[in-house]
Amino acid sequence: MLAKILDWFGFGSPATVDGVTHGHDHGSDGGGHGHMHGVIDPSIAATNRGIWAVKWSFVVMIITALIQLVVVLWSGSVALLADTIHNFGDATTAIPLWVAFVLARRPASKRFTYGLGRVEDIAGVLIVLIILASAIVAGYEAIGRLIHPRPIAQLWWVAAAGIIGFIGNEAVAVFRIRVGREINSAALIADGYHARTDGLTSLAVVLGAIGVALGFPLADPIIGLIITVAIFGIVWQSARAVLTRMLDGVEPGTVDEIVHAAEHVKGIRKVTEAQARWLGHRLYVEATIEVDDRLLVAAASDIVESYREELFHHMPGLTSAQIRIAAPVAEGEHHHAPKPIQVASRLADGLLQIVDTPEGERMQLRVSRHAEGLSARVDIARGSNIEVLDLQPVAGDHHWLRSAVAPAEPHEFSAKLRLTAGNDNEEVAFAMVEPEEHHH
Repeated sequence: MLAKILDWFGFGSPATVDGVTHGHDHGSDGGGHGHMHGVIDPSIAATNRGIWAVKWSFVVMIITALIQLVVVLWSGSVALLADTIHNFGDATTAIPLWVAFVLARRPASKRFTYGLGRVEDIAGVLIVLIILASAIVAGYEAIGRLIHPRPIAQLWWVAAAGIIGFIGNEAVAVFRIRVGREINSAALIADGYHARTDGLTSLAVVLGAIGVALGFPLADPIIGLIITVAIFGIVWQSARAVLTRMLDGVEPGTVDEIVHAAEHVKGIRKVTEAQARWLGHRLYVEATIEVDDRLLVAAASDIVESYREELFHHMPGLTSAQIRIAAPVAEGEHHHAPKPIQVASRLADGLLQIVDTPEGERMQLRVSRHAEGLSARVDIARGSNIEVLDLQPVAGDHHWLRSAVAPAEPHEFSAKLRLTAGNDNEEVAFAMVEPEEHHH
């Protein structure tokens, strides 16, 4: 019950990430990993749904305010007149949000390369300031009535109109918050809480009228002060959400979800870097992953695409996922080794280099493309002698060929890479040069 009350006021539950509830069903037997995630709306569909929500909430608030205006003209209640004006003001807050959603639909340009999604966050700041102004006005009026009590006429008509105001505002609040969470719009959620503050103000009018009718004239200002405190709480919650997004902040659970998605992709060793940012209700993700550097480019690309699909499956609101593969670091590579040799020949493409291994220095050819049945060796000219290094597959992997012994010092020489595939032979001449600071 307490969690529901806190969520009603906007303080959410720990399971809520950026306004979107994520659920995971982890099997206890370890044999599977089920997921329950929100539905992913395409960006343009989310924007259209936001405009739809703003339109209908605007209509509901105008109707509510017009009904209250009729009661104001009938009863002459100044308190209800103030609440009616407030509700007309709430309807008008839909205008900047409407404009923001319309601008967000514009495509990216050379000047605004990410589009105009940030306008939605600016509208959110404006709405937060309006909520803050509502809290200040409500507090000022409550303190004024506490010091200088004023009688309220036509109590029951005022109460009835206040109930109408509360119902209209709460309906709009639930509608805006629900759609805002669906499309991950912090601004629309903030506007929903703004409607809720106006509903609380209308409810204060009702409760105050009841208290006055029961003979407690100070009930109206006291309840007004209590509602003011609640409104300030909503100001804090809404401001934190909107400003966090404007500063490119996300909930920690968002980064955890980026890392978690990689666990479902075979071939990813780990996620070395994960970043995310919101532009309006659009989420942009950048991640760097570590994979086996012996993989061919095509295989690595398949892993990247699988990871991208997992991210879109796991993260509602995701618009773009930029994935990089961490630069490979050769096993035991040191700064004294000669520069690697790029091999581009008829029988094979790859990288030839001297690397450190647990067994010592070795000559290694990492192959990205090769003919069927490829074998390789390196012949190094050592004066009148030839040093021969046969390159054998590492653990049976023909894309990873390595010598069984270390090349002799110095590591500055002319040599030939001899490639054989069936009856086809090829020689690739090359020279290795040690760094200046390591000459012997």
